[in-house]
This record gives sequence, structure tokens and C-alpha cells, in this order.
Amino acid sequence: MYRQIFRICCISLWLLWALFPVSALAEETLRVLTWPGYADPDLVRLFEQRHKVKVEVSIVGSDDEMWSLLSSGQGANFDVFAVNTAELQRYIDSGISVPLNPAAIPNTARQLARFSKLSEIPGIIRDGQAYAIPYTYSEMGLIYDRKAFRTPPDSFAVMWDKRYKGRVLMYQGSTHNFSLAALALGSHDPFHIAAGDFSRLSRHLVELRRNVLTFYSQPEEATQLYMANHAVLLFGNYGAQQVQLLQKAGADIGYVIPKEGALAWLDCWSLSKGARNKKLAEDWINFTLEVRVSHALTERQGLSNTLEESPVAQNAKLIWLQQVEDSAKRARLWDRIISGDQPERF
Repeated sequence: MYRQIFRICCISLWLLWALFPVSALAEETLRVLTWPGYADPDLVRLFEQRHKVKVEVSIVGSDDEMWSLLSSGQGANFDVFAVNTAELQRYIDSGISVPLNPAAIPNTARQLARFSKLSEIPGIIRDGQAYAIPYTYSEMGLIYDRKAFRTPPDSFAVMWDKRYKGRVLMYQGSTHNFSLAALALGSHDPFHIAAGDFSRLSRHLVELRRNVLTFYSQPEEATQLYMANHAVLLFGNYGAQQVQLLQKAGADIGYVIPKEGALAWLDCWSLSKGARNKKLAEDWINFTLEVRVSHALTERQGLSNTLEESPVAQNAKLIWLQQVEDSAKRARLWDRIISGDQPERF
């Protein structure tokens, strides 16, 4: 009799095991692809505890690296990723980025108006659907030595001023530098340069090259160069993040957004085509828009968040980055400019 009861119990357990969903037995995992400082371990643990899931964070160091990871297998290895609005376009074009539901992310109500009105941000809405939610941004302003300027400079044109020759630091980037030159010469659309205007802009950038001490790539590098060479002007490609680094280094600096306005990158969260649990991915985005999490981004990384107004950016003209007309052409011309080509060759 006991043997029969034991056998019945074993069969019952086997049936329960067979009928029980495999997915319920395994801990669910959210796969996040992002930039340094956007998903700190302590905040990730808080999300994991709250939602009873595991979060795998993968960090990238460049747009090219992110594209390589997401374009192989159409992003099947990730659920949510952080990308700027200019880069977002090729992810939408290729089907890697998929629409999300802003209504499922209630903390968007906490965002400043310039970020919550998605239709007013170039590149986020397509065919009436939202593909991203803003998370952090940085304007590319002008950093200056307070002792060298009685009044703050009010135009990017000051970087071409011969009085500061050899004391100007510039970012090493073809795309942004052509857009900057276009702004400095009064263009209303720095992202779509007409074919006939490239010669004039190239010559203008040659003049800038002659005035610049050197070009930098990373914010830490810019800080070292600024402090070691007594620079007085620095194009802040990383904006407030660079201001924080320089102030920590003891530099007496000011920071302005000139009258032309400032190019600005806007990093957003977007869902990948490979998202296994869309709701969980949207929960992650909602989590990052909590006051505590967004404030930590600003406090720890020096980056602006979308909930709190930046003192510098408030009421300033920010020009969100867009895809440019021909990035390859800009790169080819920029290589010639920094290699020493003369103005008359353009």
C-alpha cells in the first residue's frame, strides 16, 4: 500500500513539474546596454530587489561599438539601450529600435517640458510612434578663464580671435566641428550643409586650427591639457561634465552658452527588437526617471538630467544633434584640415 501511495505521489509531482512553465522557474533577466555612469551598481541592485529580477549591464565606449553590438543579430542580446537622438535614426531605419509606450512610463510626467514634449524633439517620433524617452543631455558650451575675460565671451567667434592663439583647446571631431563652424558663420541648420558651402566652412576651420593649441578627445584629457598649458578657452564638447572636472582640478573658470546657441546631445532610452519583456524594459526606463536616480546621475557624473533645470541651460537655445548630410565627407575634409592643408586648397 505504501509503495502504491509513493508511486502516486511521484507521478503527481512529475505532472506538476511538466505543467509548470519553465520561465517561472528561472529568474527573469533584463539586459541593458548603456554608457558609463548610467546604471551604477547600487541603483541596479535597487531595481533588482524591487522587481525580483536580475539586470545584466553592458557598457560601451563609443557609438561605433554600440552599433556593432546591436546590429549583429538585430539587437537580440539586449532589451533596452541608451542612444543619442542623432544615432537613434539608423536603429529605427534598421528595425533594431522598436516603438515604446510613453503611457507605461508615468515618471515622464516629472520631466521638464522641453523633454516631455516628445513631438518637439527631432528624431524621437516617427509615423506617430515614440521610439525613445530622454534621460540625460549635455550642451556643448564655451569654457573660459575668468581671469582672462572681464566679461564672459558671448560668441563662438572668440575661438578664432588671434589674441588667444595657442591658448584655445578644441574637440577632435569632424561632425561636430563642421556644425560648429556653420553656427559661427550664421547657419540656421548646421546639420545639413549645402555642397557649395563646404569650401567656405573648410577654410574657416583651417583658421581655427591655426588658432588652436591642440585637439582633445576625452574630458579628462581636456582637463589635463587646460591645466598644463594655461589655456583660456575650451570648446566644451562634454559640457557640464567638463566644468565639474576642471573645477575639481582647481581651475577658475566660467561656462556660457553663446548667442548662436549650443549644439547638444540628448541620450535616450530605447527598446531593442530583441526585448523579451517590454513591460520590464519600460519599468527600467521609468525607474531611471525617479528623482533619486536622475539626481544621482547629475551628482556623480556631472551630467544634466531631464527632471531638474540646469542653471546654464535654463532658457538657453539648445540645438539637438541630428543626422548630418554626409558624415563621410565631413571626415575626409577634417582629416585634410588637421593634417595641414592650406585654405586655398579647399
